[in-house]
Parts: sequence; structure tokens; C-alpha cells
Amino acid sequence: MVTGSQHLRTIEAGALSVAYLETGPADGPVAILLHGFPYDVHAFDAVAERLSGQGWRCIVPYLRGYGATRFLSSETMRSGQQAALGNDLLALMDALNIERAVLGGYDWGGRAACIVSALWPERVLGLVSCGTGYNIQDIAGAKQPVDPDSEFRYWYQYYFHTERGVEGLSRKRCELTQFIWKLWSPTWGFDQATFDQTAEAFDNPDFVDVVIHSYRHRYGVVAGDPELKGLERQLADQPMISVPTVVLDGGDDEVSVPSEEDKSAPHFTGPYRRAIVPGVGHNFPQEAPEVFADAVVEVGSGR
Repeated sequence: MVTGSQHLRTIEAGALSVAYLETGPADGPVAILLHGFPYDVHAFDAVAERLSGQGWRCIVPYLRGYGATRFLSSETMRSGQQAALGNDLLALMDALNIERAVLGGYDWGGRAACIVSALWPERVLGLVSCGTGYNIQDIAGAKQPVDPDSEFRYWYQYYFHTERGVEGLSRKRCELTQFIWKLWSPTWGFDQATFDQTAEAFDNPDFVDVVIHSYRHRYGVVAGDPELKGLERQLADQPMISVPTVVLDGGDDEVSVPSEEDKSAPHFTGPYRRAIVPGVGHNFPQEAPEVFADAVVEVGSGR
């Protein structure tokens, strides 16, 4: 379902036919808003409505493996690695002839936004990143154990390393993803209709393959797409981000639990602000759309 004045469009961009929602004036400043796992474009419905009312052109794409986005070739690896997500975003900007935009996202979408901000800063007006502020993976270091509390919260990632996890995601994807929503956002009172609207995006024929590859590649368990080796080498250097940035952490996020110490800050060299927002879980834009939209305006205006 498309709400309000949003329009579902498709465009060929890189390896994909990207399905995206667009709202707002065609000549307005551009915000590209990027969802994570296991969510979809509707996480940004209220954000896009608020921003478009202020004159922004909002582009909200379904990521690879979600919704009506499709691979153009059956030969393309169904990769969910970070380089693929960043490359997809840059290709979409090129296909839409968007020279510069504010990039806003969380989870997988935040990773794509951070990658483009780090490697192609001339294309980015500003960045809004939620949950994990600096969201570029250190794959080389990912084999080292972390604190037990974090290991416990990453259970789903290790589950996806097993064939049992593949079967679980394939056969019980709605039950599993709704369970994750409740775990990660314990104070968000979403209703069944809200979940069902998003769950339609998980019927994509490549959803399982892309998700499984994502959670295996980030630990070095499987190889990535050979076409993306060069880009992964750049990301392995953990490049700095120089664009104006606001990092938003949900105070009730039960997977990316915020700490008082801002461990992301050293990775940013430009104007930077971080806020921990009480009462918000992992799905930040859908739970606190006003805060997210205001952050987009903030980094886009250079304040």
C-alpha cells in the first residue's frame, strides 16, 4: 500500500531495477531515506510526509531483496554485503541524476548511507545515521568475540549462519521478523496492520538469499561478490566521514544498545552531533519521525 501523495516508481540502477517511493516537489532539496532489516520503505512514511511538507523531495527505495526491487540479471550474485548496499545507493543517485542529497538511514540503510558519505562525500549534503553511528563494518575484526551482552543480542546473526536459520527465515519469515520487531523495540506499540504492511516486502524472491549472505559475509564466513572486491578493500580501511552528521540512538534500542561513550565520534571529521532519544527502539524513523525529519533538515541546512 502507498500512502498519502507517495508514488511508487521503478528505475534501472546498476545491477537492480529499484522500486522506490517518491514524494515532494521535484525541484526541492533531496533526502534519500534508507530502511534496514527487517523493515521496509514504510518506516519513513511519516518522515517523508513531514519533509515533503517543508519542500523536500524524498526518495525512499526498497533495498535489494525487498519489495518490488529486482535484480536485472539471474547471473548477479545475491549478495547482501556492505559494498553492495553502498554501490546500490550510488547507482540510484546516478540513475536519478541526483548530484547531492541528504542521506538518512538505519541498520542496513544506515550502512549504505555511511559508505557513500565516506567514499563520495561530494555527493552528500549531510548524513543522519541511527543505531550505529559509524555503520561501516570492520570485517577483518569481526571474528574476535565481543562482550557477552552483545553476543547474546546478535543471536539472529549466528542463527543465519546455519542451515536451520535458512529454513527458519524461509518458512517462518513473518513470525521471525515480527518477533525481532518486538525484541528490538520493546516500547513501540505497533499494531498488526503496521507489521503486515511491511511484511509484504519480505515476499521478494531474493529476500532470503540476500539476508543470509549479508549476515554471513560480515563475519568473513562466505566470500563476497567478486565485482565488489575493490570497494570492500576501501571499506576495510575504515574511511573517515567528513560530511555534516547527526547520529540518533534510540534509548530503548535492544539490539544496538546505546552507551554513554560515543564510540562513533572518532570516525567523523565534520560537523557532528549525537543524541540518545528516550522511548525509541531500533526502528527510529517510524517510532520518532519528527526527530528524524528535523535531523535531516538540520544537516541539509548546514546549521
